[in-house]
Amino acid sequence: QVQLVESGGGLVQAGGSLTLSCAASGSTFSINGMGWYRQAPGKQRDLVAAISRAGGTNYSDSVKGRFSISRDNAKSTLYLQMNSLKPEDTAVYFCKADSERWGIAFAHWGQGTQVTVSS
Repeated sequence: QVQLVESGGGLVQAGGSLTLSCAASGSTFSINGMGWYRQAPGKQRDLVAAISRAGGTNYSDSVKGRFSISRDNAKSTLYLQMNSLKPEDTAVYFCKADSERWGIAFAHWGQGTQVTVSS
């Protein structure tokens, strides 16, 4: 099993920056792709950014040029650097890890961390 714990959320003014972290534990050797998702009140959970084990990345159009995803495989940690934050970035941010063992794919989620951007 894989456990994920996010940290780094908080309250920030528009234009500010935050860095989220996601520490993985357990069977981290089985993790392949990882990503950040967010969910605002009353809305569905959407992909923000994703990164492969080799470091390939993709971003939602709404955060391109402002957010940067990275991972440290040695530390089993995922990061999301968020710059030029906007009120519409306010949401609960979730870390996700995809793993595979015994030929079976698993999806693991963290508990989420709140990001609030004030105008």
